[in-house]
Amino acid sequence: MASARAAHSASALPDGRVLLVGGFTQQENSAAGAELYDPITAAFIAAGPMGTPRHSHSATLLADGRVLVAGGYDARGNTLRSTELYDPASGSFGPAASMGLARADHEAVRLDDGRVLIVGGVGPGWTFLASAELYDPVRDRFEPTGAMDAARESHAALRLRDGRVLVVGGHLGRGAATQIHRSAEIYDSERGGFAPAGDMMLPRHKHDALLLSDGRVLVSGGSDARDSDGVYASAELYDPAGDRFSAIDASPLPRYKHQGTSWLLPDGRVLLAGGATRAELFDPRTGGFTRVGGAARLAGQFSASAPLPDGRVLITGGYGERQGPQRDAWIFQP
Repeated sequence: MASARAAHSASALPDGRVLLVGGFTQQENSAAGAELYDPITAAFIAAGPMGTPRHSHSATLLADGRVLVAGGYDARGNTLRSTELYDPASGSFGPAASMGLARADHEAVRLDDGRVLIVGGVGPGWTFLASAELYDPVRDRFEPTGAMDAARESHAALRLRDGRVLVVGGHLGRGAATQIHRSAEIYDSERGGFAPAGDMMLPRHKHDALLLSDGRVLVSGGSDARDSDGVYASAELYDPAGDRFSAIDASPLPRYKHQGTSWLLPDGRVLLAGGATRAELFDPRTGGFTRVGGAARLAGQFSASAPLPDGRVLITGGYGERQGPQRDAWIFQP
């Protein structure tokens, strides 16, 4: 990549390219711009300049092919209300409506009707947010839509088969006052509100969650309140039909800080690409994990990845325990 980056985003565009946005560079009080990866030429090129370079934001592909970039922190560590839209047709960023609240480390999920749910995160002054809002790309407008039972940062959220959104785990507070959530909640866009779901087997934050081809949800890794000293080598499954979590007997590698880096492959297996220096594959049919071969050692935490049109997966940046943000990128070949 042109810039080292971590806590950035990677969005697969309709034309097969991948948009990389933001992230912090060598220090967390810096923010990178944007670039594009072209799988045909296997090259990174500069994208149009952003209005505000940012990290710990969300980037959501809209139904019309544009990308909504929302919130995060700027280069001075300020939490942002601002959003911008990247248009692949023009190759440029443009301003969009501001969110109702400034937030970072939130989650964003595109709904079946094309709107985007923005949920949780942290606001100015380390205020932890239970609130949610909806972005309407047709009207370029945000509006509030209920609140969760619990404020959450470093949680995971994804759309289920029936269009509802599962929000799982996360934390509230900092330092010795940190509370890690076992709880999960369901957002129903028809009602415009949240309802409790079943509890996870373990409290988790800084984990990842992915919808499987059979409609269940894989929740992997994360940590307990000890953070880097309490990283989990475990995973569990959520069954929406029974509203129940269950443990997976097999033990994956310990991994955390890997939100958004798990991918469903064409054969139904799952690639776990972030949060550790080695990638793994999970097979829902056997419930087993296998390590991906090859000599490459990934950066690990706060990397970003995206699927390519031919089934490969691009993995970019991130940092490890003894290294800062990386410029390196890797390709996973199924």
